[in-house]
Amino acid sequence: MLEFAPIHGIAPAARLCADVRANDPTDTPKRMQPHETADDDVGTPAGPTQANEYCRQKAGPQGSALYYALLQLPPSKRDAAYAVHAFCQEIADIHSAVHDPGVAHAKLDWWRQELTNLFAGKPVHPVTRALAPVVKDTGLSRTAFDAVLHGAEMDLSQMRYLDFAGLNHYCDAAGGAPAELASHVYGFDDAQTPSAARALGHAIALARRVTEAGVDARAGYVYFPIDELQRFGVTAADIQNGKYSPEFLALMKFQDARARKAIREAMAAIPKRDRRKQKPLLALAALQLALLDEVAASDYQVLHQRIDLTPLRKFWRAWRAR
Repeated sequence: MLEFAPIHGIAPAARLCADVRANDPTDTPKRMQPHETADDDVGTPAGPTQANEYCRQKAGPQGSALYYALLQLPPSKRDAAYAVHAFCQEIADIHSAVHDPGVAHAKLDWWRQELTNLFAGKPVHPVTRALAPVVKDTGLSRTAFDAVLHGAEMDLSQMRYLDFAGLNHYCDAAGGAPAELASHVYGFDDAQTPSAARALGHAIALARRVTEAGVDARAGYVYFPIDELQRFGVTAADIQNGKYSPEFLALMKFQDARARKAIREAMAAIPKRDRRKQKPLLALAALQLALLDEVAASDYQVLHQRIDLTPLRKFWRAWRAR
């Protein structure tokens, strides 16, 4: 990639986006029945090209953080990376898109069966069809994919965590396992890289609890540990009702500082010989740090709005990640 000078006159560092879907009472998700499978509404693509395009749109549509992060990969590796990230997105979407617990569990079970189909050479979903050559070329194990399902299981079983140990376990499952899976596609030479990637994905997931606190709350989730809410004098109801206060500000500053420290330490721990190969993950971490900066600059006004970086800012920060 050619090096170029910083661009002057760029758009503001962040834009504030109203979370229209969360606030529109007429926007009711389709209520799936338990017998319906996860791919009933997407159809089966005719071939690899359509499957890969589905994965790109599912995981990293143009303008998203992942889109800019995966630009750091050689073009020959991008389809494989999009396939892995699309799988992780499909699993992560279960708890946010399906409000009937029985249907959500049925969809998760469907994906377990689809993994069996994948490793038997008979995938039917666009994502697993795209994953088939990835599994063959990289030797990824079924266990690596099952680990991603664990985060979804936690979201379906609980919406609060008593202490940081519980939240830590969730972030490892929801963020660490997907990052470790993706690290195998990005490539590595140092045997320590997958575990280091898992730690960084874990840290990014922890930081997202700060930047997505309002989005999470509108979906019924307050991930901040109950003992920490009590320490700062904030209730889950305060967060879900969008109540800003000095106590909330202090809570958010504490969560922010811990997440930043975790990301910086995990970034530094990625083995030197694999930093170029793992640049997409480092780019995602850099973008998360930039987003934390913008959220902090707003005095953590995240309960009623979604704060995001502009596409140009995402491109610039992702390209500069090291």
